[in-house]
Amino acid sequence: MTLSLGELNTVGSGSYVADDVHFLLQAVQIEVTDVAEKERLIQTQQKHYSEMISQEHAPTPVHKALFERALQQSGERMAADVQSLALALNQACTGTSIVLVSFVRAGLPLGVLLRRALIGMGRDCHHYGISIVRDRGIDTVALEAIIQAHGAENIVFVDGWTGKGAISAEIRRSLKSDSRFPVEPRLVVLADPCGRAWLSASAEDWIIPSGVLGATVSGLVSRSIWPADGGLHGCVVYDHLSEHDVTRDFIEQIDTQRQALASIVPATPWTDDQRRVLQTAATHVVESLAARFNISNLNRVKPGIAEATRAVLRRVPDHVLVRDRNDRDVQLLMHLTEAAGIVVEEVGSDLGPYRAVTIIRSVS
Repeated sequence: MTLSLGELNTVGSGSYVADDVHFLLQAVQIEVTDVAEKERLIQTQQKHYSEMISQEHAPTPVHKALFERALQQSGERMAADVQSLALALNQACTGTSIVLVSFVRAGLPLGVLLRRALIGMGRDCHHYGISIVRDRGIDTVALEAIIQAHGAENIVFVDGWTGKGAISAEIRRSLKSDSRFPVEPRLVVLADPCGRAWLSASAEDWIIPSGVLGATVSGLVSRSIWPADGGLHGCVVYDHLSEHDVTRDFIEQIDTQRQALASIVPATPWTDDQRRVLQTAATHVVESLAARFNISNLNRVKPGIAEATRAVLRRVPDHVLVRDRNDRDVQLLMHLTEAAGIVVEEVGSDLGPYRAVTIIRSVS
């Protein structure tokens, strides 16, 4: 049975302004799992990563300072990229409204900013935050409620970036038998070094400011949690981090910068040739690293600055590789690895389109 949006018991908009997004996630209580124990359970296949969550701590003063540096360094670029993507969506979506479906959590800030930009262009635009879980699929309860309210024609999926393309593959797998969606689902991201998105502002692996923090820049919600008894996917609301929350301030700062921009050229979807070149280069790097470190499960390879950084924060890293250790965009990663006692290896062009990669430690 399909439930309507009004029948779903959700966490609302988290710490976002109410109109910015509607989370289609249910609040859950879940016992936290130590990072090392979580890693052991994942790799021994006793539990799926989406069935556990570790404690999310407040960012340290140094972490906050590095976020501020990333915001100063890359905020204007993010604002320009948001505008470029919004212009492209305004052209591509010809129906009466545009429905942005952001994946929690990395897609949330981009989705909020895109909605504001599209409304500024005179478009009717709705924005929802839903869950997608690698190897298990998209939250069909949430998606069906959105379709019931708005139809499927102008649904656009939003994520922050791509790493290897696991989420884009999961979207295709989840929707492959659903004729309401195109064969190539509309996935929009800021950075797509592996060529797996439908629309991206660029293929460059750069430090996206909202990728530097977790809940405190994403509405104070956790990453999504698989529902043991079915229904909506879940999340934990991190009220204990409220004094560190920069969610609204971040949105306002980037949106103000976007509104002050001069003329911006719309982004364009990848051509087949561009996609092929990007995919080949990214696949070569991941497979080469897997061979070097004797890795059979590619989920242990986390390419791209954002994924590499999050893996150091949330997982048990074994190796961190960077193109250039003096690169401004990897300084947060360098700080985190130093604090954790992880050696960083500088490998130059061996990383191909990526500027950083983290290898997860094997527990066997």
